Amino acid sequence: MSGKHVEFKTELTRTGTNTTGIIVPPDVIAELEGGGRPPVVVTVNGYRYRTTVGVMRGTAMLPFSAANRAASGIAGGDAIAVKLQLDSEPRTAKIPDDLAKAIAEAGLTETFCKQAPSRQRADADNVTSAKAFETRARRIMAIVDRLRTA
Repeated sequence: MSGKHVEFKTELTRTGTNTTGIIVPPDVIAELEGGGRPPVVVTVNGYRYRTTVGVMRGTAMLPFSAANRAASGIAGGDAIAVKLQLDSEPRTAKIPDDLAKAIAEAGLTETFCKQAPSRQRADADNVTSAKAFETRARRIMAIVDRLRTA
């Protein structure tokens, strides 16, 4: 991966009871030269993840999920050093075979592929997180049904 990068220091902002994010200053967004909502690789205190800059109430922010907090040991309010690098790698999701088969059998592969990578990943995670076979099958059918109406 190659791309322009920018570094800055801030703190992990609490935006709700259990929600955190990283406010990205306007000058950092401008310096990245990737547009207002660029895809980025984020490194926070040595912990790395991929995301896209979002906008919340007019402020550029990076999401920092509970999973990221647990993996990094960083909590809301902590001082952080942030490195942002424009992410030029394609965004893809690993789709479980049974989900891919059901989508293909329904003739909806093209519709599924037109979804944002984050939506594809959410569908895949929804299926793989099912503990029971019946739950997994029900979730696959719900995804197929949603795609039919898309």
